[in-house]
Amino acid sequence: MPEPTAGTAVLAPPVAAPRAPGGSGALAVARGLVRTARPRQWIKNVLVVAAPVAAGQLVSWPTAARLALVFALFTAAAGAVYLVNDARDATADRAHPVKRHRPVAAGLVPVPLAYTTGFLLGLGAAVASALLCNAMTALLLTAYLAMQLAYCVRLKHVLVVDLAVVATGFLMRAMIGGIALGIPLSRWFLITTGFGALFMVAAKRYSEAVQMEAAQGATRALLTQYSTGYLRFVWQLAAGVAVLGYCLWALESGGVANGSLLPWRQLSVVAFILAVLRYAVFADRGTAGEPEDVVLRDRPLAVIGLVWAAMYGMAVADL
Repeated sequence: MPEPTAGTAVLAPPVAAPRAPGGSGALAVARGLVRTARPRQWIKNVLVVAAPVAAGQLVSWPTAARLALVFALFTAAAGAVYLVNDARDATADRAHPVKRHRPVAAGLVPVPLAYTTGFLLGLGAAVASALLCNAMTALLLTAYLAMQLAYCVRLKHVLVVDLAVVATGFLMRAMIGGIALGIPLSRWFLITTGFGALFMVAAKRYSEAVQMEAAQGATRALLTQYSTGYLRFVWQLAAGVAVLGYCLWALESGGVANGSLLPWRQLSVVAFILAVLRYAVFADRGTAGEPEDVVLRDRPLAVIGLVWAAMYGMAVADL
């Protein structure tokens, strides 16, 4: 083949357009929408069974079916919020070493489609809760959607309020199961759940501040207004209040065994405190990311959690 001479145009071989990860076309977009809805974080919605389990009322198929419905509705609502959040944060997420791989930030899912899907999913969850559940359940789910959307639009940029809103989202998950079944909620249960959630949220923010110190303004602007010392204070304070609340909750019955062989409910305080101490190890190191990742990936913490569940289960069963 002759060499090109001066003035001769050289035609470069065509370069193929990069293919989107996970396939192409509508199937890839559908997968991207599912990924944006955060399937791995659906485990958080298991909290809807917290109040019924604590009250020992998860004993019949109708109860289980009602809780399964509430779980599905809350999962749809949370997915709607994630879709809207990722659509709004697409530009900022592209500056984050991990979040830039999210489908919306990566360009796999168009921003308008994420908004539309989130709106329809949230509206469907609210309407279904109004038709299939009691009024208080529908009201709480709608309030969750409104609060989380306000968080995406504005509240995530307000100091302290951002922490409170995320923690309240966990608390609402724990409340809705009891409300759906008409179970009275203990004040100590609510305090323990609320401050336990704040502990994990503040620990995650602290970890983000430590890990992203060089580029925090580009990834989460509010982190520039928090100091690591303040976030450490918040998670330590929240952990202390959660432990105190749990102790008061466990001792609410007077600290006696009743019909059980041992006072399992009171003894479960030991496992609860060990779990908090184990989680605090990751918070202190600045490696406490998503709560479900910490719980599922750390075997000692998972074992402590299982021991706690067994002890509290025996308390509920009066064994």
